[in-house]
Parts: sequence; structure tokens; C-alpha cells
Amino acid sequence: MSLDAPLPVMPGQRLARGVARGLRQFDFVSVEEMVPTPGLRVDLMALGPKGEIWVIECKSSRADFRADQKWQGYLEWCDRFFWAVDADFPTEILPEGSGLIMADAYGAEIIRMAPPSPLAAARRKVMLQKFARHAALRLQGFRDPGVSAFSSV
Repeated sequence: MSLDAPLPVMPGQRLARGVARGLRQFDFVSVEEMVPTPGLRVDLMALGPKGEIWVIECKSSRADFRADQKWQGYLEWCDRFFWAVDADFPTEILPEGSGLIMADAYGAEIIRMAPPSPLAAARRKVMLQKFARHAALRLQGFRDPGVSAFSSV
């Protein structure tokens, strides 16, 4: 993919792109809009080199944060949970005990590491399989856009 690729349109998507780029320096790979369980969709799920799973919720404004009523449901699906915001976001409104990433469309920096909450082995296996399938379906959709009519993500 070219570094000159068009920027995503929505502010949260721009943050997600920057976070994904920033996490590569730690050897993490990521997928956007991952569904860990029906009714929940995380903005970004990242997979680390040792199998660690991070969930990152991207918030572009105070209103975007206040409207999010599901974020606590994400905690049981990851080893660490982070908020990703831009430099203008009022970080004092974010809950204690979660990680903080400052980002823009081009990169990111971990400001506060999220506390660990290791997944149980069975849950980790399920999440690794979901991550792999999600990533493979996305890749197949890019390679053969017509195939998306025959599958569900």
C-alpha cells in the first residue's frame, strides 16, 4: 500500500489509521471494525507478536465519547484496552484504568499503557481465530471484490 493512499473520510477512521501505523513499531498488526461478539464492534483490534490482543477505541470528540455506551463490554475481549484521541481531545474525561494513545492520521504514540487483564486461554483461541478470519476476509475482499457477495464479515 502506498503511503500516499487517500485518507479515510471519518475522523475516527483517520485516528484508526494512525494508531495502526504507530503500533507497527511494536510489531502489532491490526484490523478495523472487528466484531468480538454479536452486538459489539471495536474500532481497532491489534494482535501482538506474542499473541497479545489489544482493543483500541478511537474517539474524535467529547460528543463521540459521551455517545459510546458499549466500551465496557469490550474489556472482556482483550488483554489491554486503550482510547485513541487526537491532541485536541479533553483527555481528563477518559476513565482511569485504561490506556491512552495520542494519534492523527499519520501516526500515534502510547501516552499511558493500559493495565494488563490477560484473556483466558479458551477466549484467546476464539479471538485469534476471529482475528484471522476477519483479516483473511478483508484481504480476499480487496483481491476479489465480487466475493463479498458470497460471504459475511
